[in-house]
Parts: sequence; structure tokens; C-alpha cells
Amino acid sequence: MTTAKICKPGTQQSLIERARKTPPIKLGKHLMKIEPEDFNEFYAEKALRELNETPENVKRGLEELRKLLREEPDLVILDEDEFLYKFLRPVKWDAKSTFDLMKRFYLFRLNNPRYCKALIPKNEKAVLVSGILTFLPERSDGCRILIIQSGKKWKPKQVTLDQIFRGVMLCLEAAMCEPITQVSGVHVILDMEGLSLGHVTHFTPSFASAVLEWVQRCLPCRLKGVHIVNQPYIFNMVFAIFKPFIHEKLRKRIHFHGTNRESLLEQLDAKAIPTEYGGSFNMPTEPIGEALYEYFQAYEEEFQAGCTWGYSSKS
Repeated sequence: MTTAKICKPGTQQSLIERARKTPPIKLGKHLMKIEPEDFNEFYAEKALRELNETPENVKRGLEELRKLLREEPDLVILDEDEFLYKFLRPVKWDAKSTFDLMKRFYLFRLNNPRYCKALIPKNEKAVLVSGILTFLPERSDGCRILIIQSGKKWKPKQVTLDQIFRGVMLCLEAAMCEPITQVSGVHVILDMEGLSLGHVTHFTPSFASAVLEWVQRCLPCRLKGVHIVNQPYIFNMVFAIFKPFIHEKLRKRIHFHGTNRESLLEQLDAKAIPTEYGGSFNMPTEPIGEALYEYFQAYEEEFQAGCTWGYSSKS
């Protein structure tokens, strides 16, 4: 049996340097940027309280995980503590669970090239500039918030459903590099306003199965909530396709808000939420898709490096 191939460039440090040099996205008076720097005392306490993140558990988790990885054939990873943290934190530093998560994550990439091959910003320009995906600059209890507007902003002839999924993967890949997000997690707002029968016809059971396999079994991220807003009655047809594949853990984190803004604000901080959803954050009226694409392009090398890790097609 061959052992895991472990690469070791100084990726996290280069990511921090890139973040310092790259101008953030301006959203009104707010700035949106990737935050790869380590967290402060507040989040250290949060990590201790929610993830049992102690120096002893961190050291043991890293040592045991590296031992397991050495016995895994044909797996190319980055042997850097910060890289391994993003897999260890979601499972509270349990090495065996982390090892299983990493295998599922990279096997999904290997077995689903349709969604995962060459997942870099320049290949996902169409979805990034479309305005379908928006990262909010403010956090809710430390959580990143991603808005997916897959109704009126989605033009299937211009952006396919596969491209939306790839765009979401790209965004969460960026979020997973942030220590604060690793500790706190992510909320997703699905804005379904304008969903039509023309949109619904693009959803299939095979697509739903792939998305939920990735979300529920492979995603190294604390998904704290999925918030569905402005959904028309026809959305029931879409949800019926996904429902058979949803596990109980995720089911408890899916919230249907409709147009009830108070319901949404019970789950998320008002300061982080745009005014159109009942919050106090004033989103700019001009499109920000081009700015998001250009910002992600500045990290092209880092995304490209991420594509080299995992199982090879010859495994």
C-alpha cells in the first residue's frame, strides 16, 4: 500500500498576503473580503465552547489525522496545520471523523467532474457576474451569509443549474479558508422570488441527489441554516424533488420564511441582513456581480492549487 502524497507549500500564509494586497468589494459603506487571518479572543472562546477546541485536542487531532492520512493511498493533500483545521473543526477535532469526511469530500470531487472539475473563478464567470450569488459583508454571530437568488435573477439560457451549483461550491471554498467561518459556520438564504415553471423543469432527482450528498456528507463546513424566502407555490414542486434525499439533521435546519421578515430575523442578526429582507443593511442598487468575479479572480492561483489536491483519476 502506498502512503498519502503530502504537499507542503506555504499556502495559508500566501493566502493572507493575497488578502492584504487585494482591494475588498465595496458594498455601500461596507467592505466584503476574504478573511484568512486567525481569529481573536472572542472566537477562541467560541471555538472552545462549541467545538471543544483546546491546545491538547488540536495537537491530538492533527497527530492522529496525519497518521491516518499516511495510510491512505493516492490521496494528495496539503500538509499544513491551517489546511487540516478546516476539516477538523466541523467535526470537533475527532481525527477518525475528519479522515472519513476528507475521503468523502475528495471522492465526490473525483466522481463528479461535471460539478467539480477545474473549479476556478475564470471558469465560473457567468454565474459570478449574474448577481445570483451574493456574500454579505456583515456576519451573524460570526457566520458567513450567502444569498442565492435562483428566481428572477436566474436566466437558464445564460446560466445553467450546474453553473449555479459550481458557483456555490466556489463561494463556500473561499469561506472555508476563513478561521472565523470554520468556527462559526454559514447561513444560506435562498430567495425564490420569481421562480417559474421554466425554472422548475431544470431540476432533476439526480441533481438533487448530488447536491444533498455534497451538502450532507462531504461539505467541511458548519451549515447553520438554510432560509427559504419569497417562495411561490410552485416552489413545492422543487422541494418535492429534494425532499426524499434530506436527512433529519438538515431538515431541522431548513426554515421556510416566505415573506415573513420577522421570522427570518429571529434566526439572523438584523445588522447583517439587507433591508429588502427586513434587516438594516443597505445593499447598493448597482449590480455587484462583476466586482465579485474580479475579486475572486485575484485568488485564481489559490483556487487552482485547491484543484490539485485529492484523489487522482487513476486511483
